[in-house]
Parts: sequence; structure tokens; C-alpha cells
Amino acid sequence: MEIALYACAALVAAALTWLARRYAMARRLVDQPGERRSHQTATPRGGGIAIVLVMLAVLLWSGRDTTQAGFALPSALGLVLVAGVGWWDDHRPLSARLRLAVHIVAALLLAAAFREAGLDAVTAIVICGTAVVLVNVWNFMDGINGLAVSQAALVAATAAVIAGPDTTAWLLGWLLVAACIGFVPFNFPHARIFLGDVGSGALGYLLALLAGMVALEHTGTPVRGAAALLLLPASAFLVDAALTLGRRILRREHWWQPHVQHAYQALARQHGHTATTVAYGLWSLAGMLLACCLARSGYTFGFMMAAAVAAWQGMGALWWRYLQDSEHG
Repeated sequence: MEIALYACAALVAAALTWLARRYAMARRLVDQPGERRSHQTATPRGGGIAIVLVMLAVLLWSGRDTTQAGFALPSALGLVLVAGVGWWDDHRPLSARLRLAVHIVAALLLAAAFREAGLDAVTAIVICGTAVVLVNVWNFMDGINGLAVSQAALVAATAAVIAGPDTTAWLLGWLLVAACIGFVPFNFPHARIFLGDVGSGALGYLLALLAGMVALEHTGTPVRGAAALLLLPASAFLVDAALTLGRRILRREHWWQPHVQHAYQALARQHGHTATTVAYGLWSLAGMLLACCLARSGYTFGFMMAAAVAAWQGMGALWWRYLQDSEHG
């Protein structure tokens, strides 16, 4: 039954992506090549609305259950806000401050939803901050074919496995993977449409939602702090975004503007989009396997797990430095 549901989600996402491409072409919603972009041909944007609609339907369907409504409906509203401001920005650029304000409101809705579901206040606040960060990280890092959607799928799969079967996070995580799979043929290896802000931001929000669900599933269990293990498969994006942003701030550059200074962009210039997306995917897959092994160990998130996460982030930082230096060396 679950396999049929996942297949249906993938097929619906594929059909909606096809429709989104036709819409983008008709409305001339096209990203043009430029010195601050990594693609070489004009490409429609906004295809991520397909993933948004699939996952919104899943959340609203979950909300039909009175025991889930207090959690699912605020989460769905937050998704609508993030995707909505992204959709608007894809049509007519908005100020960064306005977008950030909407992201914060959506994150607060998510935190309130988790408090209603029984998550402690401190963890709910952390999830709120995580949502704002991931929405913007996935937006910043969505620059080459297949990268953002494949990274989101790997993190979502990790969340599902850590949460375990017969949990809401398991179902939601694999449905997000399925929706991403439906979108991928239109975006990789050759992009016929991009996610757009509507899709990239929504992916970040959905991953924060899954992180909160993992934390909720493991509240009071031996594997407390399991949600922090999602830092392992997400490290490629988090390290690249954080270090590149930090460097731009130190250089007093306009860090909020588009640029081509990320490590993945340097790698893409040297080896192409496909090789870069695969390389990042392999790194995140290794992080996923490590996260799942640590979760299965049954230990409380303490020194050993924290050390593993820190070491993995440290290796990611070294990789970032190597990629940056290799282009100029």
C-alpha cells in the first residue's frame, strides 16, 4: 500500500512539473544566463510548485484526523507562506527583508505546531530557527542541475529511517523523497525547469518539519537528540552555505545578492553540473549512512554522537577549502 502511495506521489509531482513548465513558458518566467548564474541557457523557473502541492495535499490529508489537525494544519499554513512568497518572488522580485519576515512567521507557526504536539519549548524554538536557516540555505544553494532536490531527498530519507516505520515522519519523509523523484527528470542531468524560489524555500521548510518530527518521535526514548543527526547528510549544504556566507560578510560584500562563490559552483565550473551533483550526493549519502548507524546504536545524543557530527562538519569544511583553493591554485 505504501509503495503505491509513493508511486502516486512521484507521478503526480511529475505531471504537475510538466504543467508548471508550460505555465512558466507561457508567462515567460525564465532565468537568463549571466555572470552571477551557473547555467548557460535560458531556463524556466518555478517547477518546485509541483513538490509543494503534493506535500501540501499530504499535510491537509493528515489534518483530517482530529489527533493530527493541531499539528498538520499550522504546518500546512507555514508551507503555504514560504511557498507563496517564493512564488511571488519568482514572478516579481521582492525585498529580502519581506521574504525573511514571511519565513519567520512560517517558522513560528511550525514551532507552535510542535508545541501543540507535545515537543518541549526549547526544542520547538530550535526547530523555529532551523526552519529559517534551511529555507534560506536551500534557496542560496539552488544553483545547478539536480543539486537542491537531490540533497533534500537524501536528508528526507535520513529523517524517515531515523524516525522508523509506523511513524508520521517515516511516511512524510518518503513522500517527500517520492515527490522529489517526480521532479528530478525535469531538472537533471539537463534542466528543463528550475525549482525557483517557490520550490527551494519550501524544501528547506519541509526538512525543518521533518527534523521536528524526528525530535518528537524520539522524545523520551534512548535516542534523544536524534534530530541533530540530520546535520550529517545536510553537511554539504550547511558547510558550503555557512562558510561562503561568512567569507562574503567578512569581505563586506552584498552577501544577500546572487553570486557564484559557493564551493559547488567552483566544482561545477571545473567538472560540470552532473559530476558536482553526484559528488555532493555521494558525500551526503555517506553522511546519511553514518547518521542511521549512530541512530541505531541506541545511545543518547552525547559526546560520541556530537564528536561524530563535529568531525563530519570539520571534514566538510576542509573539502570546502580544497574546492575553493583548487580553482585558484
